[in-house]
Amino acid sequence: MTVRFAALGDSLTEGVGDPVTGGWRGWAALLAPSLSPDPVDFRNLARSGALSRDLLVSQLPTALALRPQYAAVVVGGNDTLRASFDLERTSRQVAALLSSLTAAGTVPLTACLPDPGRLLRLPAPLARPLARRMRGINAVVHALSEHHHAVHLHLADLPWTRQRALLSVDRLHPSAAGHQLIARGFHALLAEAGHPVGPPPVDLPVRAPGPGANLWWMATQGTRWVAARSTDLLPGLLALATIEARHLLRGSSRRLDHAEAAATAAIISRLTAPSSKPPLPDPLATPPAADTRPTG
Repeated sequence: MTVRFAALGDSLTEGVGDPVTGGWRGWAALLAPSLSPDPVDFRNLARSGALSRDLLVSQLPTALALRPQYAAVVVGGNDTLRASFDLERTSRQVAALLSSLTAAGTVPLTACLPDPGRLLRLPAPLARPLARRMRGINAVVHALSEHHHAVHLHLADLPWTRQRALLSVDRLHPSAAGHQLIARGFHALLAEAGHPVGPPPVDLPVRAPGPGANLWWMATQGTRWVAARSTDLLPGLLALATIEARHLLRGSSRRLDHAEAAATAAIISRLTAPSSKPPLPDPLATPPAADTRPTG
């Protein structure tokens, strides 16, 4: 019996940071052969720059047509890196993704994500708003994963900042070693949950980036990324940073944390209520423009 596995997501699931001849490999491709002792039909639908709405409108219909037994749904990082970020909207989109997949009998694989401000070592007025957004997304994904019985990997808890070898040169995506760690983590969780998986993913030889890798990445990819974020994220983030700096000077920054926590708890309560059925957003509606430029 062939097992079908569809991977929905952004650049992390596409495999950025784990280069192979002709493109990227990534954790989902590494995990796929280990999902079953039988043959596995794997389709990677993830695309760099994808937002939650992109998964819902563009990737989900293709995934459902495949009738997969497993589907990766790792998303949210790009949403937090947009000036148009709205936790309520993103949460409803993630809820709709998981609801649609589980209704079709698919087991979702989800993960919480590390704080990008911490990975990039941004100053506090810039890092704290991003961290607040990421905490909100992660809390929602935790709750929705439990609500929909997803296999959830605590990806944010991995030692990204302590083990530099786990990060690629852009400091936002896993390295080849990081992708292998994610694949093994999902395999272990599936085995613990009683899924009939095959042998764990094999350890592949990896080579750490050389001393000039950071300069090469900045010359070939990083400058484009910085320019893209300068026209989208940066103006909004600077406005948030101004507010954050004022609160830091007044010693009242915890008010923002408490407000974020209260808003997140309210969203979770609405989306996980027994009668809650998050509607699928209308693809023909006019939302904020989706930015599909690569984050890394």
